[in-house]
Amino acid sequence: MTFTPVTLCFLLRDAENGTEVLLGLKRTGFGTGKIVGIGGHVEPGESDAEAVVREVWEEAGVVVLQADLVHAGVVEFNFPARPEWNMSCRLFTTRRWKGEPAESPEITPEWFDVDALPLHRMWQDAEHWLPPALAGETIDVVVVLNGDNETVASIRYPSAPG
Repeated sequence: MTFTPVTLCFLLRDAENGTEVLLGLKRTGFGTGKIVGIGGHVEPGESDAEAVVREVWEEAGVVVLQADLVHAGVVEFNFPARPEWNMSCRLFTTRRWKGEPAESPEITPEWFDVDALPLHRMWQDAEHWLPPALAGETIDVVVVLNGDNETVASIRYPSAPG
């Protein structure tokens, strides 16, 4: 089975009511209309960290340094009805960057309280892995989607004991 390498980076900041995360409304392409993390495909010859630094700049106009990235785990997305959509997604968080997030042709960035994520506007699988990833856990999850390519058929935690 082939999985396209992709990355996501979650910028975190302290706010009056707790921690906030930068997410974005997807304006084009895969996931249009959903609230998503900032990131995208790993280009040939790029490391995951290089790709996420490039993607954050392209999508949100923010400079993130590789040295400031914290590995938050991996989510494998399996689309049995559309295997060409299969992705292996490396997650990063960071609390350091330069610049203010700005809209791009692909993303309209917005800050959200990590305790009140807009899960009803995101891919259905996000509720299973995003809150623990933002809480500092290292994620290792396999998500299998149903034939509608939207709803979750199963969630597996390969590294979980037992």
